[in-house]
Amino acid sequence: MPIVAESEARQTAERALVRAGVPAENARLQVDLWLDADLRGVPSHGLLRLDRLAERLAAGLIDPKATGTQEWRGSSYLLVDGENGLGPVVANAALDAVTARARETGIALAAIRNSQHLGMLAWYTERIARDGQAAIVLSTSEALVHPWGGRHAMLGTNPISIAVPTGEADPFVMDTATSRVSMGEIHDYANRGEAIPPDWALDARGDPTTDPQAAKAGAIAPFGDAKGYALGLAFELLVSALSGAALGTDVHGTLDAVHPCNKGDVFIVIDGPKTAGLSAYLELIRAAVPASGFDRVLVPGERGRAKRAERMASGVPIADAVWQRIQHLAQGAPTAEQVTS
Repeated sequence: MPIVAESEARQTAERALVRAGVPAENARLQVDLWLDADLRGVPSHGLLRLDRLAERLAAGLIDPKATGTQEWRGSSYLLVDGENGLGPVVANAALDAVTARARETGIALAAIRNSQHLGMLAWYTERIARDGQAAIVLSTSEALVHPWGGRHAMLGTNPISIAVPTGEADPFVMDTATSRVSMGEIHDYANRGEAIPPDWALDARGDPTTDPQAAKAGAIAPFGDAKGYALGLAFELLVSALSGAALGTDVHGTLDAVHPCNKGDVFIVIDGPKTAGLSAYLELIRAAVPASGFDRVLVPGERGRAKRAERMASGVPIADAVWQRIQHLAQGAPTAEQVTS
């Protein structure tokens, strides 16, 4: 797996998107989102997604210039039609509106439909928290997860991220899917030719598998068994009710290059959180006696930030097939969709 300098990875990926028809500023946002995931050790949401996005652009499924149409449904409820725009571009435009509104009303919500994959949610919530506001973000996806007790995919991975200013230099940030893993992580294992753990996924028949290729045609397990299933279903219902997005097996467009993207996103921004005592509490948690097999107790988000700092200096590991494809696209090579059409 090649180790690529952060600046080279950024410039090459941005050039690939610009060649695919994305305005430079929007390409910068999209690549910053992906690269932050790779830097933090979350390749499932990183640059491996560029090739599929390029295919969707070539198929006319994305408007790379769109920022979305916004409609205030009340003083604190913004409904957004993303108009097939890039996920971070539409979301950032919505966040400009709701973060400003939350400073007036105390809380504001944006519900988005018809925009592309949102990516790693912590990229959004951490930025909001660094500006002194608390944030909750929910997103849905294609039906990739089997219900607890079921054999076939019927729910999205339906992630959540929460960020809270704590008085420390870095805010508290958690970001997790309600599935045991993301489908992007299974794609990452497939790109690297590695087997997945046996409790991650089922194959198309509904049987456990360690083959990532078979898992891609099957279903991911919910995290925490029945508890993750319940949370994932609750999030999917809430996001659909607020945004008007599709549900379950009717959701398409974050993993294919055939359908418009019709999942949903919800951003909740809360102004003026009180940080007194939060930092001291986190220090108590860090000072807790570690369990057997652990060196120390970490607060969510710390491992990713440490890895990011390390990789900013030493370079980003990118799967060889992914990096070669990005380089080809940056040179103007056709997408896989164009080659097969």
